[in-house]
Formats: sequence, structure tokens, C-alpha cells
Amino acid sequence: MRYLIDRDGVLADFERSVLETYRERHPEKPFVPPEQRSGFFYMEQQYPEDCRPLLREIYNAQHFFRDLPLITGATDALGELEQQGNEVFICTSPLLSNPYCISEKLEWIERQFSHDWVDRTIFIKDKTIILADFLIDDRPEVTGVQQPTWEHILYTQPYNRDVSGKRRLTWQDWRTVLR
Repeated sequence: MRYLIDRDGVLADFERSVLETYRERHPEKPFVPPEQRSGFFYMEQQYPEDCRPLLREIYNAQHFFRDLPLITGATDALGELEQQGNEVFICTSPLLSNPYCISEKLEWIERQFSHDWVDRTIFIKDKTIILADFLIDDRPEVTGVQQPTWEHILYTQPYNRDVSGKRRLTWQDWRTVLR
């Protein structure tokens, strides 16, 4: 089997990092606790208009993508998927507004996993054109120019908890879901 694994929100905790930095820098501004995130994939859509540039400033900064925390269980899960004889690739979209995004994501992957995983990383905006059996991604809807060959398995996050009709998993229950 071939698995595509998204990075942000699946392997790296993008939202936690943005929220912690935002709260440190702007304690006077309103914030949305993770458990109250819903209905919007992009976190800034759930914030007042005047807060949105402050959030963008955080994730467009140098070192943001390099320093994201690893989601617990991700390393073991990818290693085990690979040991089972599967082809496993990290498949991530570059954030084009951040000029450091691609190089920092690669640096992060090498540090958290290994150099071998850097060679198995795909940067692409349209994941539908990649051939695979499964895509594990936190984005509720992954669309593009063609009908994907893969089944979209939703990595559970607070902002996608109301999405139905898809298999979903976390790194705590992935073995059961993929069995």
C-alpha cells in the first residue's frame, strides 16, 4: 500500500504553535481555544478581522515551520507503517506566503524523522494528482484537478470534528482504523 501523510496538523502541531505564540504576543486580544475550533479549516477565519494579520505574521515568520512541535505518536506510526512493507511519503503543501516554508519543513523532517524521509517528501498544492492508496490529512476536503486515486482518511483535529462520511484517525488509534 502507498500512504501519503500530510505534515501540518498531522505530523507537526501547526495550530498549537500559532495559538501559543499569538497568546504570548497579544494577551489582550481574543483567542479561540482549540476545543472551540470548528467549522473553519483555516484558524484565522474564526478570528475577528483585526486579529487575522497578527496570526499571519506568526506563521509567515522565519523559523516558524522549522520549530513546530511534533504530534505525539507520529514518528512511531510512520516507522511502523513502513516496517509493515508500505510505501510511505510525506505529502505537504507549501505555504507560498512564507519564503522559508519549504526549506524549514525539510529541516524539520530531517530532524524529527531522518534524512531518508527528506527524500520521501513531496511538496505539492494539488494532492489529487499523486497516485496512492491513502492520504492521511487534517483538511476536511482535499480537491484538485482530478479525481484522486487515494482514500482520504481524516486526521482528527478540533476544527474537523463535525465532518462526517470519512474514516478518521489519530496516532493513538491508527492501527485499529487502518486494520
